[in-house]
Amino acid sequence: MKKKLILIAIIISLTYLFVTFFVGKGFFSVADKLLSRDQVQIIKKYVFPYKVIAEKDKTILTLKDEEKKINSYLFEAELNFKQSLDDINIKKVKDVKLSNNRNMSKFTINNGFYSGKYPIYPGGYIDIYQDTFLIMSSRGILGFGKNLEDKNFKQIKNNLNDFISLKQFNKRITFSLRDLFIHKEKIFISYIEEIEEDCHNTSIVYADLNYKNIKFKKLLFNDTNSCINSLNNIDNEFNAMQSGGRIINYDDNHILFSVGDFRSRFLAQEKESINGKILKININDFTYEIISMGHRNPQGLYYDRENSFLLETEHGPMGGDEINLIKINEKNEDGPLNYGWAIVSAGEHYRGKIKDNNEKYKKYPLYKSHSKYGFIEPLKSFTPSIGISEITKIGKNNYVASSMRDKSLYFFELDSSKKIINLERVEVFERVRDLEFKNNKLYLFLEETASIGVIDFTY
Repeated sequence: MKKKLILIAIIISLTYLFVTFFVGKGFFSVADKLLSRDQVQIIKKYVFPYKVIAEKDKTILTLKDEEKKINSYLFEAELNFKQSLDDINIKKVKDVKLSNNRNMSKFTINNGFYSGKYPIYPGGYIDIYQDTFLIMSSRGILGFGKNLEDKNFKQIKNNLNDFISLKQFNKRITFSLRDLFIHKEKIFISYIEEIEEDCHNTSIVYADLNYKNIKFKKLLFNDTNSCINSLNNIDNEFNAMQSGGRIINYDDNHILFSVGDFRSRFLAQEKESINGKILKININDFTYEIISMGHRNPQGLYYDRENSFLLETEHGPMGGDEINLIKINEKNEDGPLNYGWAIVSAGEHYRGKIKDNNEKYKKYPLYKSHSKYGFIEPLKSFTPSIGISEITKIGKNNYVASSMRDKSLYFFELDSSKKIINLERVEVFERVRDLEFKNNKLYLFLEETASIGVIDFTY
């Protein structure tokens, strides 16, 4: 009896293996003719589950391969356009009526800036220097014009792709240039640098501003050349989108620079690390000091020189985007001002308080009160997240922050006690990556259509 049962088991197993081997090779095409679709799906799900899973995995891998090919094609197309030095065509399109009934003029970049359109974020950045408008794609195209109505911006030849190129772009679509800043005839650009093989951090290149050909070199402010390995790190997580990279002016001799944690959360609380910090960098001798720490992914910076404070915007995890006020000349007794990441946050770890996140919450608890645990409270936390981006000043005590996920602008005032009042959300219906305010006009880089929006505040 026992031998018969063993024999039957062997026959069933061999039959199962034989049939499942031919799943996808005609077995279910025959079944489709004999059974209903629901019956076939039940057989697939419960009788041959591992084969179905394998087929799905294969489909996913095929789709990922196709996506990589498309991404690589777009990167190559953008770099080929850059190499051609063709003019960048900019066309005025229909004005957009905003949710506060203001009009936003819109100028679309028709060639070269492909990444944000498809979408591979970020799309690009803007700056205005001495009434010259500059635009930069996240893959290295630089262009300029005197007026958005000019229709054609001239390209600036440059060597940015000596520092980040197709090799890095194809490794991860999130590897890119991170900001553009011009000050006193110098141009600064931040980017995600592959310092060692598969080991990255946010770096800066700089050069004299030249509208024909710019030769960048690396700004060596980080003596240790520290980097975060994308394949082997303490938390076994890596995200290049959490890189920060915003550059702004502090004074004639210093710039301010934000660096994210790349999802190595512990670095934000390590004083020896530049990650999760706001840095003040001397552009003459390249020394630096840490202005503040405990940041996750600082996206926007505005230095209010009149009031001697810095406004910083920051991506939270699942919820908890922040607007922070940093008193730039103050310090704690034990070091830089500390904003608490990754010990405190109004947000939660991705997927929330599930069993798989237990160890993560033990290490990074994300308490809800900053001040209770000795950290500085944000001016404002956004839950759910809005995908906060740049921030700038538009009047005496009036400011605006942009968002990507929420596709909106957030206008607000600061009262005498430096609290946010009169917060107003205005939809612009597209991801806003960058902001500039000049001559009573607010300029927006809209990355889904690779466009520049203009809101006039003179009326």
